[in-house]
Amino acid sequence: MATIRPARLGEGASLTALCVRSKAHWGYDAAFMALSAAALAVSENDIAAGLVLVAVDDAGRLLGTASVHPEGAIADLHQLFVDPPAIGSGAGRALFAAATDLARRLGAGRMTILADPNAAAFYEHMGARFRSNEPSDAIPGRTLPFYDYDLTSEPRP
Repeated sequence: MATIRPARLGEGASLTALCVRSKAHWGYDAAFMALSAAALAVSENDIAAGLVLVAVDDAGRLLGTASVHPEGAIADLHQLFVDPPAIGSGAGRALFAAATDLARRLGAGRMTILADPNAAAFYEHMGARFRSNEPSDAIPGRTLPFYDYDLTSEPRP
């Protein structure tokens, strides 16, 4: 069972490495991963601002991370990555629930998600609604599924 807590200052490098492992799990090549590097970096400034969450196991090992960027009434799920050995453990579900709670506390009524195609089914299962395909924030010429999640409705169990 994953426990969710705020990220701690100094964890940015470890969380970035986790994001890279998670993205690479889907078989992307080195060139793709190099282009994705900036989007996978976990900012110490975001950690200091309380925008980054982590999932840990009972021994305190990092299982995943999520970050939320508030923009008024809309929050962006900036990152949600689970370490490959923890995929399917419930860490992603717990992080998503915690990210929606954080977005609500930050005053958002909805959350947007620019998702990796490999994560689309997960977000749909969480209740996010597909809106359109949008340009990637990392890979020129690539489009990604863009989702919207209503934060005003009851949280999913």
